[in-house]
Amino acid sequence: MDAPHQTSAPAPTLGLFRLTWPILLELLLFMLMGTSDTLMLSGVSDDAVSAVGVVNQYIFLCILIMNVISHGASIVVAQYLGARRSAEAARISALAITLNLLLGLVVSATLLVLGDPILSHMNLAGPVLAHARAYMGIAGGFIFLQALINVLAGLIRTYGFTRQSMYVSLGMNVLHVACNYALIFGHFGLPALGVTGAAVSTGLSRATALVVFVWMLYRVMDVRMVPRDYMTFTKEYIRKILKVGVPAAVEQVTYHSCQTVFLYFVTLLGATALASRQYAIAISQYVYLFSLALGMGTAILVGRMVGARQPDEAYRQALVSLKWAVAITVLVDVLVILVRQPLVGLFTANADIVQLTARILLLSLLLESGRSFNLVLVNALRAAGDAQFAVYMAFVSMVCMSLPLGYVLVFHFQLGLPGIWLAIAADEWTRGLVFWYRWRSRAWERQSLVAPQEQTGTVALDG
Repeated sequence: MDAPHQTSAPAPTLGLFRLTWPILLELLLFMLMGTSDTLMLSGVSDDAVSAVGVVNQYIFLCILIMNVISHGASIVVAQYLGARRSAEAARISALAITLNLLLGLVVSATLLVLGDPILSHMNLAGPVLAHARAYMGIAGGFIFLQALINVLAGLIRTYGFTRQSMYVSLGMNVLHVACNYALIFGHFGLPALGVTGAAVSTGLSRATALVVFVWMLYRVMDVRMVPRDYMTFTKEYIRKILKVGVPAAVEQVTYHSCQTVFLYFVTLLGATALASRQYAIAISQYVYLFSLALGMGTAILVGRMVGARQPDEAYRQALVSLKWAVAITVLVDVLVILVRQPLVGLFTANADIVQLTARILLLSLLLESGRSFNLVLVNALRAAGDAQFAVYMAFVSMVCMSLPLGYVLVFHFQLGLPGIWLAIAADEWTRGLVFWYRWRSRAWERQSLVAPQEQTGTVALDG
């Protein structure tokens, strides 16, 4: 086997805010890509915005499926780095890249083949359906690029280089906005492609970012991957990746599958509700952005602490992160509520849509405060290796409680779109409080992924 190649990359000093602020900016930039699509497409029509919103619901589900590998690998690598086993961390990283590429290609092919049948069952018609088909054909076919970006960015962050990952996202965002401007509206001598232009722009910016992420990962690793690592499938490593990755992905897929059902409810409420939902989501994502960044930073720290056999430090770190997440989320949400009317007016001039979206944003204080518990504590539990518990809670809270509650509130109590927001809030608070009790119980301490001595079986595929 090829010997691992040592590098001189300096290891960064790890701390919650040192890790979190670049993650926060990176997530912000990623969300700005979606918001720029929404803002620019609103210049085409509200139908275009609604169509892209529907397609992105499915694309996001596919990204979550592809995150089986990237989520699992990030946690496993973090624990191995904490245990000071960098050579094994490098081999796990290479294996994760190969697995995610294969999975991404399968998902892209599936969307290309089944895209039209999927959209035909979503109660779409006329211009909305035409726009959705155009966007799905391009964005879905190249979704494997995002699969690779996710695993590479996750590994770079796990090594502690969150600032470098953020720089790449900045470049990707700038390129995306520039391509949107050129391709959606037809500037610089290019044709005005509308929704198709937004999809092409997304693909081009992702492809460019992917090249940079590959180069950067090799730069930050203290022990580099070698070519043979990409084709060496170690059963024990795969088992550990899937032990964390599959439950994490199932939990996320369950959540967003429920959101897809809620989306179907919204299509039955009419075009105004559909557009309002999309605008409310575009704004609300900036509220939970802080909790999401803190959760991801906490996962890196907790994973390393668990790998280093420091459970007390890991326990305290998650609770400190939770306090910050709740406080910042409430503060940002109150600010958004105070300016909600002019904020929604940036997206649309339709008075009915502005009024309904503003009502939804009032309810976000209840929803997002509960979500902040989930985003921090579920990341901490996964980082400790305790990922299966979240799956059980996802089924009980989302499928058995939130979906039926949403149906009753929307159609029996005639609450419409606000009824969906209330049902989601009930789920977030239920899971958040249960996860809090789970973390306090310290049952996760028995779930470490790195044993002192391990026997690993490998299968090498020589090309």
